[in-house]
Amino acid sequence: MYYVYILQSIKNRNLYIGFSNDLKRRFKEHNEGKSNYTKKFMPWKLLYYEAYLSRKDAMRRERQLKKHAKAWGQLKGRIKDSINKS
Repeated sequence: MYYVYILQSIKNRNLYIGFSNDLKRRFKEHNEGKSNYTKKFMPWKLLYYEAYLSRKDAMRRERQLKKHAKAWGQLKGRIKDSINKS
């Protein structure tokens, strides 16, 4: 399985979109500072994830969320309660 996930920084509420074939490992890496981009905003909490059977589908969805405001806006609307709980 491949996962597209959204993290939220507990430090400043920034959101981060990523994908991985091992969600638990990747989440741990983000919170251990092993990702250059996310280490400055640690700690992180997992807000949301989607599972895909193929790497290609997960990469397509990640790219869609990062590059297309409409797709990102629709997803933010669905998870807005999770975002606002911080």
